[in-house]
Amino acid sequence: MSEEISKNQYSADSIQALEGMEHVRMRPSMYIGDVGTRGLHHLVYEVIDNSIDESLAGHCDKITLTINEDNSITTEDNGRGIPVGLHKKEGVSALEVVMTKIGAGGKFDKDSYKVSGGLHGVGVSCVNALSVNLKATVHREGKIWEQEYERGKPMYPVKSIGETDKRGTVVTFKPDSQIFTQTLEYNYETLANRMRELAFLNKGITVIIVDKREKDDKGEYLSETFYSEEGLSEFIKYLDETREPIMKSVIAFEGEKNGIPVEVAMIYNTSYAENLHSYVNNINTHEGGTHLSGFRRGLTHTLKKYADGSGMLEKLKFDIAGDDFREGLTAIISVKVAEPQFEGQTKTKLGNREVSASVSQAVSEMLTDYLEEHPDDAKTIVQKVILAAQARHAAQKAREMVQRKTVMSIGGLPGKLSDCSEQDPAKCEVFLVEGDSAGGTAKQGRDRAFQAILPLRGKILNVEKAMQHKVFENEEIKNIFTALGVTIGTEEDSKALNLSKLRYHKIVIMCDADIDGSHIATLILTFFFRYMKELIESGHVYIATPPLYLVKRGQKKKYAWNDKERDSIVEQFGGSSNEQRYKGLGEMNASQLWDTTMNPEFRTLRQVQIDNGTEADRIFSMLMGDDVPPRREFIEKNAIYANIDA
Repeated sequence: MSEEISKNQYSADSIQALEGMEHVRMRPSMYIGDVGTRGLHHLVYEVIDNSIDESLAGHCDKITLTINEDNSITTEDNGRGIPVGLHKKEGVSALEVVMTKIGAGGKFDKDSYKVSGGLHGVGVSCVNALSVNLKATVHREGKIWEQEYERGKPMYPVKSIGETDKRGTVVTFKPDSQIFTQTLEYNYETLANRMRELAFLNKGITVIIVDKREKDDKGEYLSETFYSEEGLSEFIKYLDETREPIMKSVIAFEGEKNGIPVEVAMIYNTSYAENLHSYVNNINTHEGGTHLSGFRRGLTHTLKKYADGSGMLEKLKFDIAGDDFREGLTAIISVKVAEPQFEGQTKTKLGNREVSASVSQAVSEMLTDYLEEHPDDAKTIVQKVILAAQARHAAQKAREMVQRKTVMSIGGLPGKLSDCSEQDPAKCEVFLVEGDSAGGTAKQGRDRAFQAILPLRGKILNVEKAMQHKVFENEEIKNIFTALGVTIGTEEDSKALNLSKLRYHKIVIMCDADIDGSHIATLILTFFFRYMKELIESGHVYIATPPLYLVKRGQKKKYAWNDKERDSIVEQFGGSSNEQRYKGLGEMNASQLWDTTMNPEFRTLRQVQIDNGTEADRIFSMLMGDDVPPRREFIEKNAIYANIDA
């Protein structure tokens, strides 16, 4: 009985005060977003940001990131080096304070850093807490200082290990397998994309990335060096290299407004998509915030004023909306704010009110000057805006058609959709299946309780090259909208996707394992990325992985998902085993499809995530746009992994 009483007691002893960095290890996701691949890469960004902050303060111009053979990371810069002197309050070296105390750093002191990428007292100490070991080496004032840590705890006090003529900080860390249980393997592409982004956002800094896990043809380690002379204007050219511009040059602005450094670069192209990328102190704020709304306001106001004055809008029968000015626009907004107030923990939405006016003024000045100096471009832009307004008008009508329920359509669901009996969206999943024949097999093989099937006829529309109203008029896309139950327009934003009536929390793209199947999967993903991005961001979109082979010998049979697996099964079975290569889903019968691809107990689903919005945008426009050479290059580079059937 006494045990039971003590369980229910809530006394002073129940309150736990965790020592040191234990709280970070208990709730890592609170500090780095998640403990999957994204969180793993986030550790690197936190350490690199420290070096970038040094360069923003004007003390560093070269940063090297190395992925070592054992997937540990080394970062090196030529900044001032973290101070190593005795910290009066803590009674230990300042280096130890920075590495082991959350909320300690030079960023709170206005004199050391005017601008920094977030409160780095959190950053590097969290990296330390979540690493199995970390070694910090500081080259400062002619001496080399060193300290090592295990899971955030110092192994020995900071000591001097020699003399040097260099300066800067070297940090080597290895993430802890107890925390990152999914994977400990770093992706070169993901890190390289971020380093490239940092080089563009901070011109004049050399950023080098080296991968010691892989060697090229010459026997040297795989490495890339990023350096940008012009900054954002180069970044725009890089993002838009596959799109056709309608202007002679990139419109760019760089300067200080109301004490806030603002950099903006923009260009109009022939596409119909709007691509706005915003950064605060080098952090990609993909949810936008006050700097983005300032940009939109400045752009709309200035262009509207110019268009009204030019007299080109007289024949237009309806008003122009703000969205029309942003069709076919690629823009990057980068601001440096001394005390950024982010909404939420993940730092993806800026809340500083004063930034909005600064960006708006900067954009207004930049655009007014450009339009006066380039009357031909100005005329082209206004014509583009008028076209966009006409298309929006048509799209609105088409969209109303998509979302209107008629008396004839029962409950407004497409005829081809085979729904499931479960009503709770969290338990339901829908399979977007290529072709009617595979759709028929999937309908027979599925579990009717929670699995719905929507067959798609052939290749859906390439939304990258189509005008908006054409997208909404497309039959297959209408079906996807009505089947999922999503609509466009929320209370806050007329263009955002409304997920309140989403009928399935798992949307699985299931295509054949051949070239056409990959193409259809990419077309569907392009559509989701451009028109239903919120679905991907919420983690609702998946890709099914049907097997490639069935190996049989007598009564024994096993499935294989790649050539390597097939070979090992053949070896295992020995002798005369039969192989069947599945070219499409239609070659499987219903029970085979259920066993391998649809049964939640055995299947493998790949979740679609956006790691880097700017890079994803570039790749989609390259793969689905008109420009052939970059696409060819991309395929040749990545085709090592493709199984090409001769």
